[in-house]
Amino acid sequence: MQIEYFYASYSAFAYLGSVELARIADRTGATILHRPMDLRAVVSASGSQPFGERSKNHIEYFFRREIARWAEHRDLPIMDGMPTHHGNEIRTSNCLLIAAAKSGLNVGKLSEDMFRAHWAEDADLASRADLEAICTNAGVDAAALFDLAGASAIQAEYDENTREAIRRGVFGSPTYFVGDDMFYGQDRLELVERALSRPYKGRWLPR
Repeated sequence: MQIEYFYASYSAFAYLGSVELARIADRTGATILHRPMDLRAVVSASGSQPFGERSKNHIEYFFRREIARWAEHRDLPIMDGMPTHHGNEIRTSNCLLIAAAKSGLNVGKLSEDMFRAHWAEDADLASRADLEAICTNAGVDAAALFDLAGASAIQAEYDENTREAIRRGVFGSPTYFVGDDMFYGQDRLELVERALSRPYKGRWLPR
């Protein structure tokens, strides 16, 4: 059993679902295939309205009220409002996660630490100093991981993850696949767990 996990290192809703996703994998014995992607490119390709063009109510509900409520529900720390550096470059942090997976490190734990640092401690995931601190706190050799993350093979995998997400109709982060069935959003994790043992009828057919 495998869960394909498309997400971005700075995604609030991936953060809110990360611990529960790990629990599901532990309960079911499923493996998690981490596929960090360029969320901005995926959202644009999906046809969603750019963030800056959404209504104030939409932003306040989905990116403030929903985040605060789910953080309380999942008992996770969260800052009030958007992180200061949320609009910064995201390629480096995503590629660090791919490099961690390739190195056999606990990429699930490292991604959780990145999420928490960004959303609870206002860390800048485009800052090498902040990323090195996150890696060091996780017991990871930051210098070695940065070297690997910059390799052409890791960069190419990141681009391929993004293309694959677009091809398969992904709307945002997090998105989970069990087989060919897509589940968008951490609030679908209950359905993901059920699908691992008893797939749903029908199938997802992106167009």
